[in-house]
Amino acid sequence: MASVDKKGKGTGRRDRRSKAKGEAEKSPRPPRSKSKRGANNSAEKSRKADTRRKPSLLRYLVTRLTILIVLIGLLPFLLTLTYIPSSVHPISTLMATNWFLGSPANRNWVPLEEISPFVYQSVISSEDGQFCSHHGVDWAAVNLVVDDLIEGERPRGASTIAMQSMKNLFLWPNRSYVRKVLEVPLALFADMVWSKPRMMEIYLNIAEWGPGIFGIEAAARHHFKKSAKHLSRRQAALLAVTLPNPIARNPRKPGRGMQRLARLVQKRAKQSGAYVKCLK
Repeated sequence: MASVDKKGKGTGRRDRRSKAKGEAEKSPRPPRSKSKRGANNSAEKSRKADTRRKPSLLRYLVTRLTILIVLIGLLPFLLTLTYIPSSVHPISTLMATNWFLGSPANRNWVPLEEISPFVYQSVISSEDGQFCSHHGVDWAAVNLVVDDLIEGERPRGASTIAMQSMKNLFLWPNRSYVRKVLEVPLALFADMVWSKPRMMEIYLNIAEWGPGIFGIEAAARHHFKKSAKHLSRRQAALLAVTLPNPIARNPRKPGRGMQRLARLVQKRAKQSGAYVKCLK
C-alpha cells in the first residue's frame, strides 16, 4: 500500500510538471517584448525614411536652382527678341539703377531718322570701324587683345557697338573678363535678330553721355542746346569721343587731348562712306 501511494504521488507530480511545462510553452510571449520589437521596427523604418528623404530634398533644391539659373540666363535673349520692333524703347541697367536710387536719368528717345548722320559716322569711326561688316563681334580685334595678354601688354579695347549695347542693356558697367565673356553670345544673338539700323538706334538712345544724361537727344540738348538732328560734324565728333568716359569728359568743355581725338574722329568720319553703308 505504501509503495502504491508513493508511486501514485510520484506520478502525480510528474503529470503536474509536464502540464505546467506544456502550458508555459503554449502561453504567448509577454506583451512587453512585442512592444519593444515593434518600437525597434518603427525606429528602423523611420531612419530609412529619413535617409531616403534627405537625398530627395537635395535633388529637389538642386533642380529648382538649376531651373532658376537657366531662366536668368535666358532672360536677356528673350528681352532681345522683344526689342526688335521700333516701337519698343528699352532702357539700360544704369538708367534703371538711377531711377531706383532716385538719381536723375534723362532720356528722350528719337528714331534713327531724327539723328544727324554725323553722329553715327563719328561713333562708328571712334568705337567700331567694322560695325557694318562683322556679326556682333570683331574677331580680329579680339585676337589682338589675346596676343597682348599673352605678351603681357596692356590689352586694348575690343568692344563692338553690339557688345556695348548688350552691356548697357543687361550687364554691369565695371570692367571684368567675366562681363566680356557674357557680352559675346549676347552680341552675336542681337546682331542676328536686329537689323544694323535698329542696333545703332538702340545704342545711341541708351548710351550714357554724361552724369544722368542718356541717349543722344538728351546729350545734344544738354551740351549744345539743340536737337540730335541738327548736330554739326564737330559736335558729333566731340560727343563720340565722350563715350569711353562720359563722367570725366565734357564735350562742351573739351581739353586738349579730347580736342585732338575729336579732330581725328572728324577726319575719319568724313571718309567713312563705305564703313556706314549698312545705315543708309
